[in-house]
Amino acid sequence: MAGVYISWPFCAQKCTYCNFASGVFPRELEGAYTERLARELAECDWKMVPGTIYLGGGTPSQMDAGVVARLLDLVPGRPWAEATMEAAPGSFDSEAIASWVAAGINRVSLGAQSFVDLELRRTGRKHTAETVFRDVAALRAGGISDFNIDLIAGLAGQTVESFAESVEAALALDPPHVSVYMLEVDEDSRLGLEILNNGGRYGARDIPGDEAIAAMYERAVERLEAAGVLQYEISNFARAGRQSRHNLKYWKLEPYLGFGADAHSYFGGRRWQNVELASEYVAAAKLRVTSTVANSLEERFFVGLRLREGVEVGEADWVVHGAAIDRFLGMGLLERVGERVRLTTRGILLSNEIFQEFLL
Repeated sequence: MAGVYISWPFCAQKCTYCNFASGVFPRELEGAYTERLARELAECDWKMVPGTIYLGGGTPSQMDAGVVARLLDLVPGRPWAEATMEAAPGSFDSEAIASWVAAGINRVSLGAQSFVDLELRRTGRKHTAETVFRDVAALRAGGISDFNIDLIAGLAGQTVESFAESVEAALALDPPHVSVYMLEVDEDSRLGLEILNNGGRYGARDIPGDEAIAAMYERAVERLEAAGVLQYEISNFARAGRQSRHNLKYWKLEPYLGFGADAHSYFGGRRWQNVELASEYVAAAKLRVTSTVANSLEERFFVGLRLREGVEVGEADWVVHGAAIDRFLGMGLLERVGERVRLTTRGILLSNEIFQEFLL
């Protein structure tokens, strides 16, 4: 089952930790972007019928209802098995929910990040914990019971105890799905750049240490699983049968097409990426900036090891990756489960370093 990703990079404010090509842009750019995005969708030579759609960003929940309907009308396959809208808490109301449902949306991913209001304020987020509770009630009342709660471990001033409070608050919503991300530190976010430059803005000096972040993550895994929200990917947890069908495509090397700025695609044994910035996307005569042949022997491990079920190891895999597999098994970072290998708990915390060893 193929998927479609639609990028909407516009936000009401830029969060300090965000390392995506999104932000606050002029209103006129939004209009021009809509027209270019609609044209890209309309000109697509659909060689498959999508089963899932994901509107990401940015903050696509801020899109006008007419824009959502217009864009989704250009995608074949309605009703889709899963159609997800990423949403910032407080950015929508019951009228918006009704318009999403009418357009085919049946799942929402809420960027809660924390349920501790002080931690939220330090990220630049405008919502409060109470906002998330109201939004979930509104989604359920509006007919959307399939939703995800995003949490981040490692925010400024966060402690193991305060993150545990956020996990408990998320569970109080009886969510079918929860995502737990460990803070990424890189130069693509204001906070990350401040940390790398040893600065003090955005709470950079109050970011928890690696051991504390690891403890937050490990306790979250334990608590979520005890509540029946089971880990199926490094950052993703779901009740039985409620995994994100769209996101599973990325880790199982199933085909998907991306539309909009910085959107990625994987189809027909190739990968390609659109221009990164919204302004570039609107002006570009040629949208694709990269196009490469996919390497399944490499990618099966690079993305497949993110899944808790791991990767089935065949004869060809042992020839190409046998030395790395044996080394990580010996170090206790991988474990064998039948014919498959998967990351151990310790291996998950060192996953980025492990993944690099499978690049050819």
